[in-house]
Amino acid sequence: MNILERQLLAALQPWRDAPAWHIALSGGLDSSVLLHLLVRLREQERLPALKAIHVHHGLQSAADAWPAHCRELCDRLGVPLQVEFVQVAASASLERAAREARYAACARRLGVGELLLTAQHRDDQAETLFFRLLRGAGVRGLAGMPIARPLGNGQLVRPLLGVARAELARYASEQRLSWVEDPSNADTGLARNFLRHEILPALARQWPQVGATLARTAGQMAEAEQLLGELAEQDLVPARSAHPFTWLGLPSLELAPLLDLSEARQRNALRHWLAPLTPMPDREHWAGWCDLRDAAVDAEPIWRLGQGELRRADGRLWWLADEWLQSPLPPPPWLDPQAALALPGNGAAQLLGQPPLGELALRYRQGGEQMIVPGRGRRDLKRLLNESGLPAFVRGRVPLLYRDSELVAVAGVEGLDGPRSGEWRLHWYPPTGVQGLSC
Repeated sequence: MNILERQLLAALQPWRDAPAWHIALSGGLDSSVLLHLLVRLREQERLPALKAIHVHHGLQSAADAWPAHCRELCDRLGVPLQVEFVQVAASASLERAAREARYAACARRLGVGELLLTAQHRDDQAETLFFRLLRGAGVRGLAGMPIARPLGNGQLVRPLLGVARAELARYASEQRLSWVEDPSNADTGLARNFLRHEILPALARQWPQVGATLARTAGQMAEAEQLLGELAEQDLVPARSAHPFTWLGLPSLELAPLLDLSEARQRNALRHWLAPLTPMPDREHWAGWCDLRDAAVDAEPIWRLGQGELRRADGRLWWLADEWLQSPLPPPPWLDPQAALALPGNGAAQLLGQPPLGELALRYRQGGEQMIVPGRGRRDLKRLLNESGLPAFVRGRVPLLYRDSELVAVAGVEGLDGPRSGEWRLHWYPPTGVQGLSC
């Protein structure tokens, strides 16, 4: 077993019991070496099932021949290949759009607990760190590419991050491997290629270990990011307080514990909390957090971010995305009150128990509604909702039940969602959004 094989096996040790390892095979030098190494290891060690995935973007004519090359390579090595054809969405960054399409296609092929193995190496890590440094990234960005992260039902793993590209090239030459060359890799008009072909080689002439040094720095930043994450988790504990509206299914934090933190720790805690929900804004855009935080008590401030928006209501922060950002369409007629009613853009409503007699209909607030409350007489709905503490942004979409044109129930509000006798209750299943993966 040579040194590259030993390094690869050590990097993959935590995942030796995975159901399968899928190799992301572009047909280029790096992924071809990764595939070849794994096949050699399979002859010496008991490994999970090996499979390969080639994603064809159709972005350039040269790529049309790559699926056939990958298939011939996989046939020769005895590894099944799946070719995925994808359409790349129009975007300001074609490179990023292609990467997202590639990961999405690979994610669809992963079963529970399976791995997607990619061939990024130490030089790629150095390029990533340098590129992000020039873009003004913080600690999270300067941590570079992690060796592993969740992807679909499984994990994306980069087992060659500790290996220099020169070692891969030397192995490919020794084993007489053949591979395809992507013409776009020579285009120094692309920022990453400019770093790869112009800047990093110039630095290496003065500092030969620059690649290893930058990769080591990325590792140190990853450790710092881990410590910041642990601090954020501690700071978020009191902010994740219980509240009566957990049934809304919305991410939420209590504001007061965050206000006791320094501004730097506020940003750190919020970055950690928001990271699974939306791309982080540039530092200049954090002024939106200050505006939301410092707005008057009776204000309803909004901080708009990439995948949604943060709102403040009744001393809490609420994350809204997807359908919550759109006004729902009017409820359709409720032809069968004993069945749940789908509400366009607003989840569903259901009567639990024996439906009341009369003509039933669902509506949303328009203003000026009144409701008879036992023991209190007729009351303005606006006042009743204020008393309930229901967040203001919810009140315009909470289902209202009318019987023969009389408002008789407000979904989700205890004491207003049905009669005291408990014969029936109006239940609302709020909309649930699916957050996208950031690749």
